[in-house]
Amino acid sequence: MPEVVVRKQQLIVEEIFHEGGPPPDVPLRKAAMLSVIANPFAGRYEPEIAGFMEDLKPLGLSMANRLIEALGGDAKAVEGYGKGAIVGTNGELEHGALWHVPGGYAMREALGGAKAIVPSTKKVGGPGTRLDVPVTHIDASYVRSHFDAMEVWINDAPRADEMLVALVMTTGPRVHARVGGLAAADIKGEDGLR
Repeated sequence: MPEVVVRKQQLIVEEIFHEGGPPPDVPLRKAAMLSVIANPFAGRYEPEIAGFMEDLKPLGLSMANRLIEALGGDAKAVEGYGKGAIVGTNGELEHGALWHVPGGYAMREALGGAKAIVPSTKKVGGPGTRLDVPVTHIDASYVRSHFDAMEVWINDAPRADEMLVALVMTTGPRVHARVGGLAAADIKGEDGLR
């Protein structure tokens, strides 16, 4: 399969000190790692593309490890995650789906075997396109307090023959989460859902 060619990367760390109510004891931290890569399938229909997922795995693992470092270096501090891709206009939505396995499994591996499926989104767009990357708890998708998102973009990406791939991690629930549902403390850890 083709070589993964990275044009640029961006690492974003956001700290949330309050949401209008009392400040939490520890600020919520969200981080996004973005990579802009050449789309080897841009401009044509290619029937066999799945092999490129294997080529993307080292990039996914590198990005996941950089996120953990950006959030303090302790994988145990990470409680939420998500992934996404923006495909340039000479590509197709299915090219963004190539990020599912290398992005999701990389985060699960780097975090020591997180159990929940990594939520995902993708779209086709030009430079400056924004993407809301969904976030859920790393071990149980039904933990309502961790339902969140992080908006990501790069002003000059993706160009028509590129893809922007993204990973997001968070250190906790939404600030002031209080709408009930399964609590993180009550996770059974059997199926990645509850």
